[in-house]
Amino acid sequence: MVTAKRWQDSTAETVQVVLPNDSNPLGFILGGTVMHLIDITGAIACHRHTNTLALTAGVDGLEFIHPIKVGDLILLKSRVTCVFRTSLEVEVEVFSEEIETGTRKLTSRAYLTFVSIDKHGKAQKVPPLLVETPDDEDRVRQAHERRADRLRRKSERGGTP
Repeated sequence: MVTAKRWQDSTAETVQVVLPNDSNPLGFILGGTVMHLIDITGAIACHRHTNTLALTAGVDGLEFIHPIKVGDLILLKSRVTCVFRTSLEVEVEVFSEEIETGTRKLTSRAYLTFVSIDKHGKAQKVPPLLVETPDDEDRVRQAHERRADRLRRKSERGGTP
């Protein structure tokens, strides 16, 4: 029997300084760099929850709310929000932090779906998520809504859900 896991046991945080080679000519971090860091930080939370290999299956709701300038820190925080049968959803929040003031600002948020796979590339069952609070329940409900929308769009494109 697989034991349910708490989201707190699989969180991940990434912090790094935004350097000129990560930026556009305006002095802000490239969106592709942010997306790369989101995928990595999300994957770490996924791996901690599943203890398996995993593939990124989709990204929902990626928003770029505020730019992050060269010299600031970029902080990414990830947590498992919902578990399905062989996949799970991870929320990644991105913040900027000004070096001189320590002021933090939410700059991006994304929801990633990962599929757990075995060493032969076959999808495998994911450990359940322990849902303990009303906030946890709300996140699970919202994740199911995003999943239903994603599967509906896939079906409309002619894909197999």
